[in-house]
Amino acid sequence: MAKNCAAGILAAAAYATFGVDHAYAEGPFNFSPFSNSSSSTATNAQQAAPEPPAQPAEPEKPRVRNDNPRTSSAGFDPEALERGAKALREISSSSHAKKVFEVMKKQEETRQQEMASKAAEFKALQAQAETERQRVIYDEQKKLAQQQAQIKSQMARYEDELARKRMQAENEHQRARNQELVKMQEESSMRQEAARRATEEQIQAQRRQTEREKAEIERETIKVRALAEAEGRAHEAKLAEDVNRRMLVERANAEREKWVAAINTTFDHIGGGLRAILTDQNKLVVAVGGATALAAGVYTTREGARVIWSYVDRILGQPSLIRESSRGKYPWSGLFSRAMSTISRGGNRSSGSQNGKGFGDVILHPSLQKRIQQLANATANTKAHQAPFRNMLFYGPPGTGKTMAARELARKSGLDYALMTGGDVAPLGSQAVTKIHQLFDWAKKSNRGLLLFIDEADAFLCERNKKYMSEAQRSALNALLFRTGDQSKDIVLALATNRPGDLDSAVADRIDEVLEFPLPGEDERFKLLKLYLDKYIAQAGARKPGLFAHLFQKQQQKIEIKGLNDDILKEAAAKTHGFSGREIAKLMASVQAAVYGSENCVLDPNLFREVVDYKVAEHQQRRKLAGTEGKDA
Repeated sequence: MAKNCAAGILAAAAYATFGVDHAYAEGPFNFSPFSNSSSSTATNAQQAAPEPPAQPAEPEKPRVRNDNPRTSSAGFDPEALERGAKALREISSSSHAKKVFEVMKKQEETRQQEMASKAAEFKALQAQAETERQRVIYDEQKKLAQQQAQIKSQMARYEDELARKRMQAENEHQRARNQELVKMQEESSMRQEAARRATEEQIQAQRRQTEREKAEIERETIKVRALAEAEGRAHEAKLAEDVNRRMLVERANAEREKWVAAINTTFDHIGGGLRAILTDQNKLVVAVGGATALAAGVYTTREGARVIWSYVDRILGQPSLIRESSRGKYPWSGLFSRAMSTISRGGNRSSGSQNGKGFGDVILHPSLQKRIQQLANATANTKAHQAPFRNMLFYGPPGTGKTMAARELARKSGLDYALMTGGDVAPLGSQAVTKIHQLFDWAKKSNRGLLLFIDEADAFLCERNKKYMSEAQRSALNALLFRTGDQSKDIVLALATNRPGDLDSAVADRIDEVLEFPLPGEDERFKLLKLYLDKYIAQAGARKPGLFAHLFQKQQQKIEIKGLNDDILKEAAAKTHGFSGREIAKLMASVQAAVYGSENCVLDPNLFREVVDYKVAEHQQRRKLAGTEGKDA
């Protein structure tokens, strides 16, 4: 056993000498690779073992000089081995060697247990580190996956944005290309239209030239023929001149003798009668008395009839201020015509309701037309319930249909209507008040109720504080204010003016409904053009219905319409911006005159456009002149 211990000590000494990580020896002791150097083991053994008895020191042998103290000349350092051997000898010679080795064994076991526990702790730490490393790897992989997903979503958004921008750019490019194509098509169509117009104008010019040449040839032919015929007739007349002269002389002598004989006979009879009256006194008195009585009777009858007729006219007749009325001048006048107009209106109303046009020939803005329809219905219901009527004011530019709307309003509400103008009041002077009262007294006699329409109302219903207003005009205004002070159940007062601000405040206070008549829009102008095209062009030359119309009316030449469609009318409606309804009617009348002035009485698009352009230029010139006059004023 001592030998084994010595072998272990020697192995430890070798381990300490060569500084290797592991040293093994044959014996029961196995030193851990985690142990320290042999010097620490020897130190512990020296601390555990009792100190040996002191022995006499042996004289040391001289050593060979070595420059490298840790190695021998052969490269081996024996110093540590010597110290180990020395320590081993000291332990072997000690009496406590067994205890030392037991202590060393226990220390070695304790150290091995500690090393085992440390190895277990190291393994646990290693497992924990591995777990932590796995967790860190998992977290890193998770973060990497999240980053990859985020990058992928960003890439998808970026690609989507790029695709959207690319599509937007393509759409913009396609839109620009489409616009260019449309522009090119418009330019091409305009060029084609210009070429077509130029071709048509050239054809028309050639046709007119041909017709002029043909007419010139015909005139020359007619002239030559007339000259030939004239020469022939002159020759014949020259041959028969003597015979004709003799016949004329004989005929003149016979006629002269006949008239001389008739005159002589007549004067003989007149002379005989005058001689008989002058010679007989009674006959002379009877003749003079009869002539005097006849003259007196004629004069008395004429003056009496005039007086009686003036009285009847004042009591039953229509006032002089009325220019137009549906009642007629006298109650018995126009009964047959009114009955026929009622029947025709009933037919027109039924046809208008079937066609969806419930407002006759009046073309207004839909909102204004609806408002007038509501007022007509309200007025009709007001008359049916014996309620007071409501007075109205129509204002707007001239020619916008105020008078026609008043007629349609009266017709639809079942009332009579009467039309007067404010300019007729001022010339009456002091008689204006009397005429105003006669007008209202006459209006109250209507059984159906009467719509009194005063056109140009600002002519005598203006402000009373103006200097140029005469006393007679103030009196007439006061008379009208007196007659319209209360709500009436018999009269609807409708005023029309172009300047509503000039009306007197008392007149404005009596107005219940105010309607503005603006200039027609493009749709209304298109409808007006169609209406007057049918009235002045399509129906031109047609005979009016009647029993003797075909006997007393001359057949007129009808106008032929070629190539005039709704597109051309819409183009004309766009050009006639600012035209009133009256100006559009005059425009179509000018078109009719231009057609009648042409050779073949045909209305084509070129002629229609020419007249429209001329009237548009004329309208603009009038507006410029009106603006210049306004500035000068």
